[in-house]
Amino acid sequence: MRPPGRWVALVVVLTLGCRSEPAPPTIKIGSLRDVEGNLLGEMFAQVIEATGEARVARKLGLGGTGIVFAALDAGEVDLIPEYTGTLAEVVLKAPGLTDYAAIRERTAAKGYLIGPAIGFNNTYGIGVRRSVADRFGLRRISDMKGQRWRGGVTPEFLESTTGLAGMVKTYELTLGTVRSMEHALSYVALKAGDVDFVDVYTTDAAIRQQDLVVLTDDRRVFARYEGLALARIGFAEKFPRSWSALGSLAGTLTDSSMAELNRAFEIGRRDPGAIVAEFLASLPNRPTRPPPVTAPTGWQTWGRLTLEHAFLVGISLAAALILGVPLGFWAGHRPRIAKWVLSLVGVIQTIPGVALLCFFIPVLGIGWKPAVYALAAYALLPVVQGAITGLQQIDRGLQDVSLVLGMTPGERRRRIEFPLAAPALIAGIRVAAVTNVGTAALAALVGAGGFGTLIVKGLALNDWRIVMQGALPSAAFAMLLHAAFSALESKMAPWR
Repeated sequence: MRPPGRWVALVVVLTLGCRSEPAPPTIKIGSLRDVEGNLLGEMFAQVIEATGEARVARKLGLGGTGIVFAALDAGEVDLIPEYTGTLAEVVLKAPGLTDYAAIRERTAAKGYLIGPAIGFNNTYGIGVRRSVADRFGLRRISDMKGQRWRGGVTPEFLESTTGLAGMVKTYELTLGTVRSMEHALSYVALKAGDVDFVDVYTTDAAIRQQDLVVLTDDRRVFARYEGLALARIGFAEKFPRSWSALGSLAGTLTDSSMAELNRAFEIGRRDPGAIVAEFLASLPNRPTRPPPVTAPTGWQTWGRLTLEHAFLVGISLAAALILGVPLGFWAGHRPRIAKWVLSLVGVIQTIPGVALLCFFIPVLGIGWKPAVYALAAYALLPVVQGAITGLQQIDRGLQDVSLVLGMTPGERRRRIEFPLAAPALIAGIRVAAVTNVGTAALAALVGAGGFGTLIVKGLALNDWRIVMQGALPSAAFAMLLHAAFSALESKMAPWR
């Protein structure tokens, strides 16, 4: 029987009344791992949150330019802070291009959308200690000619055609030893007198803190690096209010004001969210930010980082065991093939960790997945080697006895081979686990968390206390795993 009309109407009303509103979409914002990248990423996040058009997932401090662009291309982040100079050299392969309109048009052809320039120009500069500048009369880069200066520069400056190479060629310099190092560490080396000059970003807080002299680029070698927002094509159509709000930041930040924000974060150790909120509140058409979320306590942060690190090590080690143990036992029965198998998995150990992470990003995105795959690949060699070594140490006579007793291959592996090979296999697993604990720190470069988050943050802020807060727990975790597997090995002796 058909229900009465009033009951149908009641069901429809109740259904419509109970239907929840769809959740707003999420915009994922990434950034470089440096101080300024974190601040600009937080600024973009607060501006977008104020529009109410979308939620924001912060994936700040990912790593270098290559990792951030890989994340953007893979769709793992939707928006990043960038610079005109980086776009010209890295994306467009046109280092001399400085015209904003041309950069915008040509990046659009590459599938990127850029917002208006925020206002500041964070270009390269050459920094020297004031005592050195006064002693040798250094005020311009031209004044460096005639001396073999020692340098400490970032890899980006070393490789850029508008960086060191362009400077040396244009100013006709003959330099001494120039070392490539992390940006924050170059300031440490300069202060200690290990190098005579460093490349600086002209909005760095360390310039004022260390009272450095930034030499005038009198021949204008260095390109302009104007800060802006970079997204993939289609972002403005999907999030029109958010893109319009980001456009309102045009011209709001000067070189000096950006340097002050960097100083508040790097030197003052203030929360970047509070720094950005104060700056946005000072603007004429200030965006209203939603109520702040309660920050986690220190213990909550430590607990989260510990779980993240243990998860990365545990899952990657399990994956290495699932693949490596059968591969090792299979190769162990084939001596001629075993050496080729070991050579193959050994090649993986020669690949730098950051490069291996970048290899997996286009396929797996950023986060824990590429980190787990990379760590599992690194753990393969000791696991496979342990299995092969354990099999090769078994007395051949025992194999013959098992055949006489009529054991099946499965019984022979279970009752003879595995128990006798177990100590060597456990030793290999121990090496893999301890190695993965240390290597897992690189996972922070792709947003996978763990203790590496503190190490990366400490390097960006040039704060060794924060670095040690990440390094010491990682070392303790490695020692704990080493002790646990060593105890397991000792228990294997009676079993064997």
